[in-house]
Amino acid sequence: MFANEKDLLEQMTRPSQRLVEDVAKIQGDIMILGAGGKVGPSLAITAKRACDAANVNKRVVAVSLFDYPDAKSSMEEWGVEVLEKDLFNDEERASLPKMGNIIYMVGRKFGTTQNQEQTWAVNVLLASKICETFPHSRIVSFSTGNVYGDIPANSGGSTEEDELNPDGEYGQSCLGRERVMEYYSKKNNTPMLQFRLNYAVALRYGVLYDIANAVNNGEPVSLGRSIFNCIWQGDVCEYAIRSLLHTAVPPVKLNVTGPESISTKWAAEEFGRLLGKTPVFLQNEPAPGGVFSNASKMVEWMGYPHTSLRQMMRMQADWIKAGQSSIHAPTHFETVDGKY
Repeated sequence: MFANEKDLLEQMTRPSQRLVEDVAKIQGDIMILGAGGKVGPSLAITAKRACDAANVNKRVVAVSLFDYPDAKSSMEEWGVEVLEKDLFNDEERASLPKMGNIIYMVGRKFGTTQNQEQTWAVNVLLASKICETFPHSRIVSFSTGNVYGDIPANSGGSTEEDELNPDGEYGQSCLGRERVMEYYSKKNNTPMLQFRLNYAVALRYGVLYDIANAVNNGEPVSLGRSIFNCIWQGDVCEYAIRSLLHTAVPPVKLNVTGPESISTKWAAEEFGRLLGKTPVFLQNEPAPGGVFSNASKMVEWMGYPHTSLRQMMRMQADWIKAGQSSIHAPTHFETVDGKY
């Protein structure tokens, strides 16, 4: 059990041996654009700690306007260089150091249906500006399994070879970002990888938190999506950094999530057992599928995640029972129309 948020961050960002070995193979420094969100600080710290453990002299630079007030200081404590820059500002973007490796994390999801133009500007227009600014860098670009759209529960999950059919403007704009980056990858011979992530779990937020918190509070759990998958945020950070070794022209597509396809109803019932509560369900008709991915390529290339589903669930239940902090950032995994 984690004693507090600082303890959680320390353990989440502790680099594995396979990450230490791979970071030594990456040529050049690493810059993380959009590092101020939920995943960015832990990714930057993980990269810096891995470089230190590998005894390689590599700069790790985090760039953002920083959504969370403690993000900047937490990264600086671990030796990450932090730059507060507006990536939409041409002068500020041009002033950034030209580095061999970029992990691009900027994206907008929630509020899409109220401000469609802003969503498309962030998710597509800015991506083109980044590609124009850094044509000679390797780029791992965070994307989402939402680009696939809804699929049947018995399908085994979307694979990287499947046709893309996103629901709603969020998924459409993420596909737009991928298409724009693919254009620049071919135009400028820029090696890239599209990092299609499904539901990072970090105890303070995530799909497991959403379900466990509802069960704990006696709130009804929606079965609007009958199936999902998720992955520990520490594993996300490792895979993102190691993905720099797998970039190519045209961009590689990689699903990043846990190997299990998880029943929403089963997860709620398991949290009920762990929390000593009886889950309540909305009386809606369970959807026969959802947005979930097949992670077999990720596992083949980089191995299984270190943290299993049952470990995540036990940690999540213990975190909630202890009254630990949370971030108000619901995943809306149960949304069936793609409107966030």
